[in-house]
Amino acid sequence: MTEAGVPVRIGILGAARVAPAALIKPARESGEVMVVAVAARDRCRAQAFADEHAISRVYENYHALVADPNLDAVYIPLPNSLHGRWIRAALGAGKHVLCEKPFTANAQEAREIATLAAESGLVVMNGFHYRHHPFAERVQQTIASGELGKLERVEGYWCHWLPKFSHARYDYSLGGGSVMDLGCYAVDMVRVFGGSTPEVVAAQAKLHGPQIDRAMTAQLRFADGVTGSIHCSMWSSARPQFGVKLIGDRGVLRLNPLIPFQRFSVRSANGKRSENFGVRTTYAYQLDAFAAAVLRGEAAETSAQDAIETMTVIDGIYRAAGLEPRQPS
Repeated sequence: MTEAGVPVRIGILGAARVAPAALIKPARESGEVMVVAVAARDRCRAQAFADEHAISRVYENYHALVADPNLDAVYIPLPNSLHGRWIRAALGAGKHVLCEKPFTANAQEAREIATLAAESGLVVMNGFHYRHHPFAERVQQTIASGELGKLERVEGYWCHWLPKFSHARYDYSLGGGSVMDLGCYAVDMVRVFGGSTPEVVAAQAKLHGPQIDRAMTAQLRFADGVTGSIHCSMWSSARPQFGVKLIGDRGVLRLNPLIPFQRFSVRSANGKRSENFGVRTTYAYQLDAFAAAVLRGEAAETSAQDAIETMTVIDGIYRAAGLEPRQPS
């Protein structure tokens, strides 16, 4: 744990497009986290990124950043199959970790990382940022209140268009595929709001080359009889759509989780209503949670142990569709 009252000094592995929204801007507003370093495969690219975002230190490579004793933590927005490798490296160097979703290449790797995290005593957080926003707690409270009646079904859908087929998201060796891309949000939301880790009953993929799901549909079953489904795509006839629907025997909750997750609606026997939230982003709440875990020892909801559950469902979807789970690089 870093010294109380001293901001967490964090470095970024990779000049990733998600980093400004996910880390750099929230850190400027935080007071408890400082982004002080960046490394990329190409030092010139890292320098340009640092200049654009006023980051003070640039490293020749990822190893040099991870080894810096003046850093407390590392943010990992690298391709999916590289997450586990660099989480291990960061833990070995005594660094806390905030890692982009999906946490690892597969559930086995998530279990290995969870063991290392527990042994290290360091904070390792999975980047499902929506989990830290107040709307997520309010959804759980609405389910528990009985307003929807008995929960019967949870549906998640996360579809967009990515026609750039040279992108890493279409590369099996880098952990690509629609479920590993934005589809993992649908998987995690259905699991979390469904209340447990579901069994995968069936899955069907549309492929772009061997082993790469450009679209996926899966049917799920929870231990208490609740059913679920996910549909995700990065290239299909499905229009871009992002959402979760919770269906009870007395009502339905619909969530359209476009950042910053400002609203959900409920239709029940009591009529129709909606709840609205402020414009503070999910990423800002996530960074608050990370700082609280590092500086004050507060429990991290999106822990390495929690990530095992979502990765288990993702592996199950791939196997049910006749595909191989992703593998570490």
